[in-house]
Amino acid sequence: MCLKCDKVTIQMKVLVEKYQKSIAGFVRQKIGDEGVVEELTQDILLAAYNAMPNFNGKCSEFSFICSIAKHKITDYYRKKKIKTILFSVNPKFEEIIEEAITPERDVLKEEMKKEIGKTMKELRADYEKILRLKYVEDWKSSQIAKVMKLSIKAVESRLIRAKKQFQNLWDYDKKKSKEFIQINRPTKH
Repeated sequence: MCLKCDKVTIQMKVLVEKYQKSIAGFVRQKIGDEGVVEELTQDILLAAYNAMPNFNGKCSEFSFICSIAKHKITDYYRKKKIKTILFSVNPKFEEIIEEAITPERDVLKEEMKKEIGKTMKELRADYEKILRLKYVEDWKSSQIAKVMKLSIKAVESRLIRAKKQFQNLWDYDKKKSKEFIQINRPTKH
């Protein structure tokens, strides 16, 4: 192993040992699910490690990491709301649709739901399964690893590749963008 790799590993271990418990406690105050607390804490510490070159010392290191944590927690809730709106087929989804302000919003939600379903069917079977388990059924990576007989790292890697393939196949935004350009293109006289 290279010296630089050893140094990175040691720096990361020091950061984890120093802040893992306090950051987990901070996250736990905002989120009740212990599995999510663990995952977010790891994400936060990794993001903090990567952001350390930007740390200017104007606040404590802990405050700096807590600001990263606040952003990660906000992202978690934003993604959770999006998952509820886009992927859910439970009664809550029906309530959200009923509360829609305009008929256009209802149509857009149904259109998005169909496009997501269509894109999911185009994925490789194992990618479709892993995305469905993670985002539709809201399973933790450890649960997916157990069922699919993979390591947690393999599940996380596969999730990244599955999301990338989903993004590559997703053409709803491309279609809408073309429609928008065609509608808003000035006509020549």
